[in-house]
Amino acid sequence: MQGTFITIEGGEGAGKSTQMDRIAAWLAQRGRRVVRTREPGGTHLAERLRDILLDRDNDVLSSQAELLLMFASRAQHLDELIRPALARGDTVLCDRFTDATWAYQGGGRGLPGAEIAALEQLVHGDLQPDLTLLLDLPVKVGMERASRRSASDRIESEPAAFFERVRQAYLDRAGEQPARFVLIDAARDEEAVWRQIRSELQRRFVT
Repeated sequence: MQGTFITIEGGEGAGKSTQMDRIAAWLAQRGRRVVRTREPGGTHLAERLRDILLDRDNDVLSSQAELLLMFASRAQHLDELIRPALARGDTVLCDRFTDATWAYQGGGRGLPGAEIAALEQLVHGDLQPDLTLLLDLPVKVGMERASRRSASDRIESEPAAFFERVRQAYLDRAGEQPARFVLIDAARDEEAVWRQIRSELQRRFVT
């Protein structure tokens, strides 16, 4: 039996990690084998590429190199972890996936959609998440939340205008694929966000 692929997307400070914990626990309580992972990263090699991508000392990294490293990490992640888990019938819960590339490298960096689409087809073909939860909130709110965490990485250090473009690209993507995306108002408190997510999980996965 093919497994289920769920991704969580959103900008900085959206609360993805907190909701990932709750989703993973909720699914496990209902007998699902959950494989929790993230992008960039998820495997030993992909995590090393993540370190390169996010290191603030790598300020000379070009936008195109960033895009290619993202997809190199993703290719390894898919082949080593995601595809085998889905083939076993597991539920894969992933913190960001290719929608983040459309948002950050496409929207934020302004790279051509044709380049992203070509790499997407090359790396994962027709494989798409079964459900994508987009945690959306105003950039100012997200940046204020993120500032209370640890020091920012190379991408988190971008100016607000960058993240406004990221947010709009996410919203555009969700509008283009409404059957897969669920838009979550992440500006609300944690419990309200979780109630909406739980309701969507029950609707889709509880028979």
